[in-house]
Amino acid sequence: MEKTEKLTEEILYIQEEFDKIGVKLTNRQASQFKMYADLLVEWNSFMNLTAITDFKEIVQKHFIDSAAYVFLPDVSRETSEEYMIDVGTGAGFPGIPLKILFPQWKIVLMDSLNKRIKFLDEVIQSLELENIRTVHGRAEELAQKKEYREQFSLCVSRAVANLATLSEYCLPFIKKDGRLVSYKSGEVADELKNAEKAIKILGGERQQPIYFNLPGTDIQRSFIIIKKTETTPKKYPRKAGTPSKQPLGVEIIEKK
Repeated sequence: MEKTEKLTEEILYIQEEFDKIGVKLTNRQASQFKMYADLLVEWNSFMNLTAITDFKEIVQKHFIDSAAYVFLPDVSRETSEEYMIDVGTGAGFPGIPLKILFPQWKIVLMDSLNKRIKFLDEVIQSLELENIRTVHGRAEELAQKKEYREQFSLCVSRAVANLATLSEYCLPFIKKDGRLVSYKSGEVADELKNAEKAIKILGGERQQPIYFNLPGTDIQRSFIIIKKTETTPKKYPRKAGTPSKQPLGVEIIEKK
């Protein structure tokens, strides 16, 4: 009985926190988030998935942070039907929270570490999620494959990388008129300026960043949004490791 009461309290807590960002979770959705948190803590005990293991912090810094996508303009939870890829998904953020919120989306979770893929497969099965799958590989290689290149209307990433590098990883996956949404912390003006040349070369067009605080905290977050306006030249992304070691804009500057 105590366990049942605790589960109910935690599910209610999840629903209350999502209410703060204007999202009304069903009991099923809240239960899926609770199960996800439990699996994250369980698997984190024997493999490195996250430094955040406190339940309330998981809800705030992983679930709500991922779900903040709803702050973007033109987001309709009722009618939106995206074909989305989450590049460098790690422990599934933001891809799995977005799948829970938008069950009609078709989603691919991509990561370069197979042990994380095994965790994600367990989450997908346990939460009974449909039309979502994992793929193991590096962005530089998968983006050159026909089944992935310029196939997605949306690419999201919470991966830690400078924007020039991240754009080279992500924009080749996005079809024309699709968009990249990069989750960032704090002010991003300088990062956007430094990545402008890379974004243009890769067929993108930057839009105004969106800033917000996680509800009830002074933790500042931001979204960088890049619209795909042109086809990405076939030579991008460059071979594995190059985008991170030699970001595209830097390479251009050095050649002048």
